Amino acid sequence: MSNKLYYDPAKRLMDIVISLILMVAFLPIWIVIPILIKLDSSGPIFYRHRRVGKNGKEFWMYKFRSMVLDADEILFKKDKKLLQQFKDGDWKLETDPRITPLGRIMRSITIDEFPQLINVLKGEMSMVGPRAYVKKELEEQQEKYPETRPWIKQILSIKPGITGRWQTSGRNIVPFNVRAKMDAEYARTKSLTADIIILLKTPQAMFSKW
Repeated sequence: MSNKLYYDPAKRLMDIVISLILMVAFLPIWIVIPILIKLDSSGPIFYRHRRVGKNGKEFWMYKFRSMVLDADEILFKKDKKLLQQFKDGDWKLETDPRITPLGRIMRSITIDEFPQLINVLKGEMSMVGPRAYVKKELEEQQEKYPETRPWIKQILSIKPGITGRWQTSGRNIVPFNVRAKMDAEYARTKSLTADIIILLKTPQAMFSKW
């Protein structure tokens, strides 16, 4: 049996097993974090956002809420200066005033992304894969970086991941074209060995933010 034939089912099995193990092992997170979020600021415990998945199909991606209520409305409708900084930074803000005090702590060790394990179990995401992009982000960034168009097609040929090559490469703050190139390369050369290496590197990458 060729690598291509066994890769997808083996990866899916690995996703299910690892996500279940993590959810059980870190059960206290599911209990403590929601309480802290409610004590820290008003609003829901979870935040969901539309992202583009495999074959361009959109899905709701889940996170623990790390921003103030109506954060998206503040960015896209109320604060034009902040929105311009956001777009100039390739859809990232070095200092985001919408993040709550608890949110900064959660983001520093990526606890806010823990609910994405639900997306993995649902089959919308994988433990390892490209970044899950926002549709409008992809549209605008391809206008800004035309050379990325063929790379985006490769990226969308597989499921997005909770972690990935560029997140664990020590190059978290990189422009879109660099991220897209790395994600496309992962999509072209995907293998279980590469996935395992990325997973092993992920804890170090998480705590290197401190």
